[in-house]
Amino acid sequence: MLILGIESSCDETSAAIVKDGREVLSNIVSTQIDIHKKFGGVVPEVAAREHLNSINLVVKEAFEKANVKPDMIDAFASTVGPGLLGCLLVGLNVSKTLSIIYNKPFIGVNHLNAHVDANFIDSDLVPPFICLLVSGGHSQIIYVKDYGSQQILAQTLDDAVGEVYDKVARLCNIPYPGGVMLDKMARLGARDAFCFPEAKVKEDEFSFSGLKTAVLRQVQKFNQDDLPKNDIAASFQETISKTLIKKLLYFSKKLNCKTLALAGGVAANSRLRERMEELKNQGYKTYAPILKYCTDNAAMVASCAYFNPIKTDDPLLLEAFSRD
Repeated sequence: MLILGIESSCDETSAAIVKDGREVLSNIVSTQIDIHKKFGGVVPEVAAREHLNSINLVVKEAFEKANVKPDMIDAFASTVGPGLLGCLLVGLNVSKTLSIIYNKPFIGVNHLNAHVDANFIDSDLVPPFICLLVSGGHSQIIYVKDYGSQQILAQTLDDAVGEVYDKVARLCNIPYPGGVMLDKMARLGARDAFCFPEAKVKEDEFSFSGLKTAVLRQVQKFNQDDLPKNDIAASFQETISKTLIKKLLYFSKKLNCKTLALAGGVAANSRLRERMEELKNQGYKTYAPILKYCTDNAAMVASCAYFNPIKTDDPLLLEAFSRD
């Protein structure tokens, strides 16, 4: 089964063709990072206009690279939400239009489910497993009981992990995209240089506002010229990864499930991936998408359309939504 997926929920315009949910024939991504750098973050109106400028070229290139013609596609899919409404509408309307023109089904996809399902790409992973989903907008632990069954076990009370990374980066005067730069700097610093706190919350909750405040207090003790940015980045990142893995292992033991996965943009974080890899020595099976499938992309959308579509009587009536 060939599915053309389209992703346009934030600042990446992407189209991909995926076979049977696992084999990627093409995955084209047009990023807007350089455009939004001068604003220090994504501007929704600007992002939506850029999607309009890029979408036709991206879809065309996806067909060309896969050597597939539109009438060979079995279904067209798109992210329906959550995301920026103006951005979502671009991909959603293009995908719906293609499904009507070629008389093929349209499949709506939840963006968060798609991140989880990125683990199925070029992989032998099968449910059940527990997934740590960490991105700029979400921090969740999800139990994937079956392909079409995902249950949220824990989620954040305040900032998502990706948001905290970006805010800490701004405290250290690190330019956008701060999270990526912090990860690079952390590799040069000492993980035990600063002792940052872990939030005392319920097992089904995350909270990172206190950690953010603790970093702020340390930053305020230095002049910007003398700020030990690498050490702050390394210590901050160590606290984040320790907190996330500890919570993941709690639910692993509770559900007696030793197959674990990472998902979301922060799944590209080097220290978090190291910690997941270390769990293999303790008898766990661990998975993480290859780096290009961690950030927003259409291959994960097409995979999710195959394994875990939004269930509705008339998919063409699905409307974009900003929040889950």
